Amino acid sequence: MDIQNKAALLQLMEIAFENSEDDDDECLNFIIHSSSSSDEDEEETMVNLHTILVLSKKRKLNKRPRIEGFVERIIPRYTAEEFKTHFRLLPTTFDFILRLIGPDLNSTKTFAGRKPIPAQKQLLMALWMMATPDSYRSACTKFDMGKATAIRAMRRVTYALHSLAPRFIQWPQGERATEVMAAFKRVNAFPGVIGAIDGTHVEIRSPQDDNHQAYINRKGYPSVHVQAVCTQQLLFTSVFVGNAGSVHDARVFRISPVARYIENPEIYFLNDSHLVGDAAYGIHPNMMVPYKDNGHLSPRQNNFNFCLSSARIAIERAFGVWKGRWRSILDCLPMIILEKIPEYIVATLVLHNICILNGDLIDNPIPNQHDIQRGRLIPGRVNDGNVKRQRIMMDLVMRN
Repeated sequence: MDIQNKAALLQLMEIAFENSEDDDDECLNFIIHSSSSSDEDEEETMVNLHTILVLSKKRKLNKRPRIEGFVERIIPRYTAEEFKTHFRLLPTTFDFILRLIGPDLNSTKTFAGRKPIPAQKQLLMALWMMATPDSYRSACTKFDMGKATAIRAMRRVTYALHSLAPRFIQWPQGERATEVMAAFKRVNAFPGVIGAIDGTHVEIRSPQDDNHQAYINRKGYPSVHVQAVCTQQLLFTSVFVGNAGSVHDARVFRISPVARYIENPEIYFLNDSHLVGDAAYGIHPNMMVPYKDNGHLSPRQNNFNFCLSSARIAIERAFGVWKGRWRSILDCLPMIILEKIPEYIVATLVLHNICILNGDLIDNPIPNQHDIQRGRLIPGRVNDGNVKRQRIMMDLVMRN
């Protein structure tokens, strides 16, 4: 099928399912994947078109009532506090994001004279889905759009936000690295910290394929892994997303960008700086971890562990704020296409950073479960790491 006919078929699919309020995942899966499907012969195309038109007539008869004017009349009446309660960010932050990605959302093509969904409405709907455990059925009723349209809008928003990751999730270098280290030392007394590192899991629906067991993590539920580094201000500076839940954290780390950074410290670790992490990461000149508590630690070793823990807690707080703001990450992601899950997660991480950079904070972070697996994650240079740790331990001011 040529590109023009394929586009027409996709648009007819959207029209057919526009008024669908059920959870017909198979059909929606087809809508989302059709742009990359293999060519069909003309006879099969005609069968598809006939089926679509029949379904369209049936679904129009069963159209569910929707709330008209929710975006146009009700939301504009919200106070800033009410808006943030529902969408998890301030109206000023929303306007900032809309200016960033609005042109991309407005550039979508329409079919048969249908009016395009305004960029503002697409972004509001996407934020609602990210910020709440609401279903598409409920959201479509509020935002007066069909399920296929809502899914398309969500795809456009997440793609646009994901494309901003290089701009808003950046490893600190130069003057910025100096500022990050100064902030950690000012708050926690621990010197030379360029970031706190840890991993967490995001629960997903069990994949419907032969590889579904690979996503079952050690706690028994399907998930994808998220490894991240953050600053004292809880800004994510490196994220590595999408490995199946059963993949060991050691492997996740080895194939992550941070592992490459550690191999090139002259570029990524200014002034012999280091990350702070859980003991599972293992000691390294560019990774400080606590002394193993065998019940016989010296006062200085205990002091070192306390200061390091105070710095490392930043990543736990960052995960908690991120999941507390975007509740869809806290709950089970209602997504059926595995390839799109990392894009969605990174989009929420970008939103997290944008909110913090705009001073848009939340007061109810979710405690993050410590999901890191035991076992050394960083090989080599143990002796050099121990020497550096000893030096820092001796330089730290003892707490009263």
